[in-house]
Amino acid sequence: MTESSNKPSIRFTGFTDPWEQRKLGNIASFTKGNGYSKADIRESGVPLFLYGRMYTQYEAAVESVDTFAMPKQGTLYSTGKELVVPASGESAEDIARASAICRAGIALGGDLNVIYPQEMAKPLFLAYGLSHGSNRKLLAQRAQGKTVVHIHASDLEGLSVELPSIPEQQTIGRFFSRLDSLITLHQRKYDKLVVLKKSMLEQMFPQEGESVPKIRFAGFTDPWEQRKLGELISEIAAGKSVNSTDDPVSTADIAVLKTSCVSNGYFESAECKRVIESEKDLVKCSVVAGSIIVSRMNTPDRVGACGLSEASHDNLFLPDRLWRLSLRSDYDPYCVYVVLASESSQTRIKGMASGTSGSMHNVPKQSFLGMNLLLPANCTEQQAIGSFFSRLDSLITLHQRKLELLQNIKKSLLEQMFV
Repeated sequence: MTESSNKPSIRFTGFTDPWEQRKLGNIASFTKGNGYSKADIRESGVPLFLYGRMYTQYEAAVESVDTFAMPKQGTLYSTGKELVVPASGESAEDIARASAICRAGIALGGDLNVIYPQEMAKPLFLAYGLSHGSNRKLLAQRAQGKTVVHIHASDLEGLSVELPSIPEQQTIGRFFSRLDSLITLHQRKYDKLVVLKKSMLEQMFPQEGESVPKIRFAGFTDPWEQRKLGELISEIAAGKSVNSTDDPVSTADIAVLKTSCVSNGYFESAECKRVIESEKDLVKCSVVAGSIIVSRMNTPDRVGACGLSEASHDNLFLPDRLWRLSLRSDYDPYCVYVVLASESSQTRIKGMASGTSGSMHNVPKQSFLGMNLLLPANCTEQQAIGSFFSRLDSLITLHQRKLELLQNIKKSLLEQMFV
């Protein structure tokens, strides 16, 4: 290894020395957790860390846990200065991760490799280094097995790691720990907004057998009315199947949407492909503001997915597997979209779709248009509901994009701040 190859691309000010390569077995000792599994979890007792948490709630720095068990003889308790690596997992990629246990007194369950670094290596730095980039790939390569893969202490001992000075390790560890805290904060905000939307959908729309919702805007008292979907729309149109490329799409290009453009109740115009030059004249049915895009043909779990386009895209067209619904002027598009995207409507649409198990399913047009939807008779109430959920969705999207941006920043910095 040359001197230039064992320095990261980005470093904090004041650190210039090359990193030194060490075998993990020469700078750490190893043992295994023992004595506990999911069956031992109780509402109270000693704090317990199980290997499954590294897959369901992965954290580079474990400060606390929310699982407990009754103490057992021979339990291995954390010292707050170790890191753990799963001893088994479903795939080599899953198992290639490490967490620093930052609190003493946590019982370490079975199927965990427990690593105690010497003073020259800090657990939190090692946890980030082993869980990302080239070291993670090397760790994954040491996993053995097919249906279930395993990593043993002997596999870890031969792993080479690059170490900077202790102060630089501490600085890097603190930086990524703070970044993770910021990501967690935005994740919690996003999760709370998603839960709020689910709750408001349940309370602002009538439940089965009822004609009025539990929560209404002031001034509206009339019962809601059932309408067939076909009565609400002025047009239902499908696009055309054309050949496209995976080349980057510019705003000047003629593009066709992928069926993945509607997912989880949202429409994403960026999910598209550039149409090849010879078929540009074949496209039809562009994206229009206020229209609802529906996946009429898709896999069983995705058929019927829908989203609302809030802007027109003159150069962006639908394929034949998508419908564009244009609403009559006396119905609010966002309110109707929210009803169509609701869990109960999606269940009904998937239920009417035909197709064999595992194949593409198709929604029959007449059955779809014959769906009964319960809506406010008053267009002003529809607009109030649509405006409320539009603002809530915008807030959810904002936090989702902030979260994705922070995750991308972290990924990029991990690649550039480790050798």
